[in-house]
Amino acid sequence: MTALWRGASDPFATARRRMVEEQLVARGVRDPRVLEAMVSVPRHSFVDPAFQHRTYGDHALPTAEGQTISQPYIVARMLELAALEPQQRVLEVGTGSGYQTLLLSQMVERVFSVERVASLLRTAQRRLEQLGASNVAMRHGDGSLGWQEFAPYDRVLVAAAAPRVPEALMEQSSDRGLIVIPVGGPDSQHLEVWTRGPGGEWTQQRHRECRFVPLVGQDAWSPGDPASEESGRGSAW
Repeated sequence: MTALWRGASDPFATARRRMVEEQLVARGVRDPRVLEAMVSVPRHSFVDPAFQHRTYGDHALPTAEGQTISQPYIVARMLELAALEPQQRVLEVGTGSGYQTLLLSQMVERVFSVERVASLLRTAQRRLEQLGASNVAMRHGDGSLGWQEFAPYDRVLVAAAAPRVPEALMEQSSDRGLIVIPVGGPDSQHLEVWTRGPGGEWTQQRHRECRFVPLVGQDAWSPGDPASEESGRGSAW
């Protein structure tokens, strides 16, 4: 796809390169396609002007509706764990600001993104249209139920913490699909990678601790659950 921001004057280009070197490469992120996307995509376009001076710092930042734009390292780590390839179709659960959505759009063939908060989705749609993301489909809905219409997906990335991997996300994964998801309660979460084998069986790998906003939905946290009231940070511990 053609990115509208490429070639434009960018006052944050140096800060973005420093972010990649000091926060990502220095912590072991090695996937060249992830690093290329992170150095290219303008994170500041997804941050409120009041916080733009902190855009490329080593932290999550608040967005609308009590949500966050995740720490750059945790975004890069999730993308690396997903082992993305150019021909893949990816389901993203939790559009949020749209930052990770745009990163994905630079790395795979198609992105299908679901967001439960309508106002966040509308804002993300406007941003992505302005930035020329032509290979992204978006909908308002319950992300814990996935998006059956366009299944199966080669990869599923979940940008909110669930008590377990939702069944629908497993069912909508391709024969050799892979799911990257933070799993746990408000006090303890880990990034997990679930991989589907040729016989349909799933294997699990647990990675580092993290803190995300809760995944609220039919097969995740209910609005009344204490965990659903926690404000996560989208950060690594």
